[in-house]
Amino acid sequence: MTRKPLSDISSLIDGDHPARSVVRLLARRPGRMTVAVVAFAAKEIPLWFLPVVTAAVIDVVADRGDVQQVMWWFIVAAVLLLQNYPNHILYTRSFMTVVRDAGADLRNALAERLQSLSLGYHSRVSSSIVQTKLVRDVENVELMLQQVTHPLLSATMVMIGAISMTAIAVPAFLPVYALAVPIAIGIRYGMRKRSHERNAHFRREVETLSARVGEMASLIPVTRAHGLEQTAVTRVATGADGVRRAGLHLDMLNGHVASVSWVAMQLLGVGCLVLAATFSLTGILPITPGEVVLLSAYFTLLTQGLTQLLMLIPVGARGLESVRSIGEVMQEPDLEQNAGKRRIDEVAGELTLERASHRYAGANDDALHEIDLRIPAGATVAFVGSSGSGKSTMLNLILGFLRPTAGRILIDGRDMQELDLRTVRRFVSVVPQESVLFEGTIRENVAYGLGDVDDARIERALRDANAWEFVRDQPQGWDTVVGERGARLSGGQRQRLAIARALIRDPRILLLDEATSALDPESEALVQDALGRLMTGRTTLVVAHRLSTVRRADVIVVLEHGEVVERGSHDELLARGGRYAHLHLTQAGLA
Repeated sequence: MTRKPLSDISSLIDGDHPARSVVRLLARRPGRMTVAVVAFAAKEIPLWFLPVVTAAVIDVVADRGDVQQVMWWFIVAAVLLLQNYPNHILYTRSFMTVVRDAGADLRNALAERLQSLSLGYHSRVSSSIVQTKLVRDVENVELMLQQVTHPLLSATMVMIGAISMTAIAVPAFLPVYALAVPIAIGIRYGMRKRSHERNAHFRREVETLSARVGEMASLIPVTRAHGLEQTAVTRVATGADGVRRAGLHLDMLNGHVASVSWVAMQLLGVGCLVLAATFSLTGILPITPGEVVLLSAYFTLLTQGLTQLLMLIPVGARGLESVRSIGEVMQEPDLEQNAGKRRIDEVAGELTLERASHRYAGANDDALHEIDLRIPAGATVAFVGSSGSGKSTMLNLILGFLRPTAGRILIDGRDMQELDLRTVRRFVSVVPQESVLFEGTIRENVAYGLGDVDDARIERALRDANAWEFVRDQPQGWDTVVGERGARLSGGQRQRLAIARALIRDPRILLLDEATSALDPESEALVQDALGRLMTGRTTLVVAHRLSTVRRADVIVVLEHGEVVERGSHDELLARGGRYAHLHLTQAGLA
């Protein structure tokens, strides 16, 4: 089946108007929705027509009529009941296809949106909260559509059928039906504000708990090493208690809604029966015994439908709150703007920073201040300095994860602000301090995002990354699954696979972010040898604390407090006796 493009989902989801957003989402598939509604209307005919059959049979009996009349009514009832099955299946297939497609579209659109949001957004929002929106909130929307739509349509069909048949049989009784609707609406709107507030509070507590569970999972090695297990458990328990209390308050509100709705509708149903019987006995209205049953049955169906809808207020409120939660992502303005910008098909690798500065939101000072730097294509430039000097900010600026708040950055003479950075990054590879591998095979990790890659190309990349020997020794070779985040491999092995992933892409610009700082000497030697091959002929930017890893750089740039304080080769900077020389002596243990 051909899916509609996801680009319009963001415009459909409005967190301020969740109900309207749901209708827009369903309207993306008008054909299937039309079939579903028509099939539902057909299958529900017995629900509102059987009281007519019942009333007719009672009147036949009361009038001592013919058995043949009863049999004819039986045939009508049987036909109406039998058609329910095929139409119910058709409705289920059509509507649930729409629901499941809508859920998949929401998840895919969320994933697409998350990929376009800036690095700043992802640094502010916990990955566990993002996961909650992608999994739990979309599931709540699907659940709402499944549980609310059927009774909503059913109540609508019954109301139309009941009013129509009553208008034909006993039109004078119609005003009695009108009592049920304002009472139901009054209950609904009386609980609306509190229901929204408590669902919003419950959702925030769940997101807080998700964030704490995510933190606990990532910090288990640190927690265990420092004997802080109970502290971590207590922190999660506090979040769990917040969810418990918010959930209980929500449950109590839902209990009030359910009880008030049921009592009110049942009283109306009994009142309708008594009123119809009174009218018949007193002769106020010419109502037969069968019509007394018909009117009572219709009013019961009407009140049952309204009660069912009122009982679903909690499910609907939870689903609409999840739509608001999804809307927070869909309407988040902090995007990396690439649409409509110039695409590039070739990169030589020359980088120029012209008085480039960056200040983080809320900060008083620049993280990088008026940097002027030209990096020729194919050159290797290393950035060194103490923690907080701006090294990582520099790499994030060049990658386009951060935008200059002043000045500009050029690539091959073209301002990066004017370029579609997605096309630029096809010519860039990054080898971070902690290589990121996903749950998959070695081959899949090396060829990630490249589609079909021939075996010879993968083997060459693995050999050049000094990874071929350990890959060949794996139980299934390069078809061995590496485990989540590469847990089944050592740090050095993961890093060499990251280098192989970079090599196979043949990048023009290479960024090495502390690529060897977490390795033992033997692994570092293998990785350094692999990096030497990777850097050949490419513009390479290196960030490192270990100065031994930057000796071969063409230029070493020393950063302090976001400013360039020195630049030159290793020997030149040592001879100068400045900040770099001091760092070198400190690491050598001579300072």
